[in-house]
Parts: sequence; C-alpha cells; structure tokens
Amino acid sequence: MSETTTEQIFPETPIRPPFDPELVPVLEAVRETLSPLSAEALPMMREQSANGLLGMDPVDLTVDGAVRVEERQVPGPEGDPDITLLILSPAVDGPPRPAVFHTHGGGMVTGNRRLGVEMFLEQVAAGTAVVVSVEYRLAPEHPDPAPVEDCYAGLVWTAKNAAELGIDPERIMIAGASAGGGLAAGTALLARDRAFPKLSHQMLICPMLDDRFETHSSHMLDDEGIWDRAANLFGWTALLGDRRGGPDVSPYAAPARAEDLAGLPRTYIDTGSAETFRDETLAYARRLSEAGVSVDLHMWGGGFHAFDMMVPHAAVSRASIATRDEFIRRALEA
Repeated sequence: MSETTTEQIFPETPIRPPFDPELVPVLEAVRETLSPLSAEALPMMREQSANGLLGMDPVDLTVDGAVRVEERQVPGPEGDPDITLLILSPAVDGPPRPAVFHTHGGGMVTGNRRLGVEMFLEQVAAGTAVVVSVEYRLAPEHPDPAPVEDCYAGLVWTAKNAAELGIDPERIMIAGASAGGGLAAGTALLARDRAFPKLSHQMLICPMLDDRFETHSSHMLDDEGIWDRAANLFGWTALLGDRRGGPDVSPYAAPARAEDLAGLPRTYIDTGSAETFRDETLAYARRLSEAGVSVDLHMWGGGFHAFDMMVPHAAVSRASIATRDEFIRRALEA
C-alpha cells in the first residue's frame, strides 16, 4: 500500500454541519471503542465485523423459520477462485420472486456476506423477495478489480440460475451500503456495459464512490464521526494502491469517475449531511438525473455515516429507515 499521509492531501479541515443531537451520545460511545484504521488494526476489525456492525448482536437470518438460509460456492471471475453466495429465500415455495443482489459494506477492507442483509429480511420472510449476498475478496490482499469483478460474477450466476433460485430474472435489484454502495454502483455499470443482466433498480446507501478527495465533505471529518478522512484514505489506498487519485482508475472501482451514466436502473441513493461521502453522493445523484435516470435522493440532516444502522431508535433514523423500506416495497412490487 502507498505511504501517502493525510497531511499530504488534507491541508485543512473544512467546516461541517452539526451532528443530530439525538445521535451524539451513541456516536461518542462508539468512538470510544474505535481504533484508527490501519494495517495493524485490520485483523481485529475484521474479526469484530464478522460479528455484526460494531459488535451488535447477530441477527437471526431464519426469522424464526420463515426464511431458508443457504450458501453456495459458485464460479468467480475467469481464472480466479470460486466465491461464496449467501442465499435467503422464503421458506414457503411460490412463484418466481424479485431478487435483491446485495454487496456488503466495510470500507473495501472488512465485512462479510452477512453484514447488512437484515434490512431485507422482512421482505423475504413475507414471501416477496429472494436475497443473494456476495462474499467478495477484500483489499488490500485483493486490490481492484477483484472486489467488483467478484460482485459481478455473483450477479451473473444469480441471473443465469434464476429459475432454480425462484427468482424472476427481469426483477433483480442491486443494493449495498457504504463500500457496498460503491460496489453496487460499479457492478451496475459493469452489467450495463457488458449487457447482462438487466437490473430493475439500484439502491446505493451512503455509497463510497470517489477516490479523489476533491469534495468539501471528503475533508471535513478529522478524528470524528464515523469513517473520517483518514479511514477513507486507508480504504481507497488499500483498493487502488498508488493509482488512488490518479488518472488510471476505472469507473467500475470508483463510479464517480464514470463519464456516462445513461442506461442505469432506477436509483435510490442517500447520505447523511455530516458524513464523508455526502458530496460525492449528491453529485452522483445529480449526474444520474441529468443522464435520464429516475432517482430518489435523500439527505438526512445531522446524520453521520451509517447513523440509521447504528442508532435505529433516533427520530432521523426512523424516518430514514421508513423511507428506504417504502422504496424497497415499491421496487419489489413494480
């Protein structure tokens, strides 16, 4: 990995909006448990993320027997190892259902196929969706293009095996949060450019889209909030190495670099007003709209990165979750 330091690219810290007061106590408690992201701390952080978001209690993926949980080894990108898919389907058989293809978060360096899938469990338990979550290879051991190509390989396998999985191949939505949001966006670009499969929707939750650190918000968090500028530098450098910020970066790795966003599926995209990814999210939503894509954009005042997952009881979190859940419901019924 590159030895670039935060001092080299962040000459000053721009002003940021205040955090929502209801979120602050939890944020302070979480920050007390966080170690700065580094190569030395990475093994411990991966172990923590394997047990859920910042050590939260594991979720019962079976929802008391309403959800069938399966794992499959499927072909990875050509010449690379197989990948693992977590498949969540209704326990009661029925007609082909819409699918959510899920790409987990974790800054490109942590997380696994179970992280974040709980946001779709209600739909699976109700019999209205199948969820497929991909275990992609992590940086820095597996830098770009390994993560996004793993995600695309998993998506292709899912679409080709839709009948066996009880999936309607014309109704596949891709979804991810944070780094998973960036990977979902990159995978959607690959699916468009390789002409398979056709996606119905993309859901980009506080997505990690831009490696260049040119926006106001990419500089405004220094040792505060969740996923500050130093963590973001670590994640992007792990993925891209010395290419980070330079001209030789693929839009599939950093979707904000894509010159043409036409032909992408209807998009849900959101962000907090006090998080690192705010400005790249807003810019991507604007450019999607300018390219003729239908976009549902939401910015939540006072929200830090992943606020609604970490503090679900707060009023702003309840509003965010309800809005997202309503989009999921409408997307799956479309």
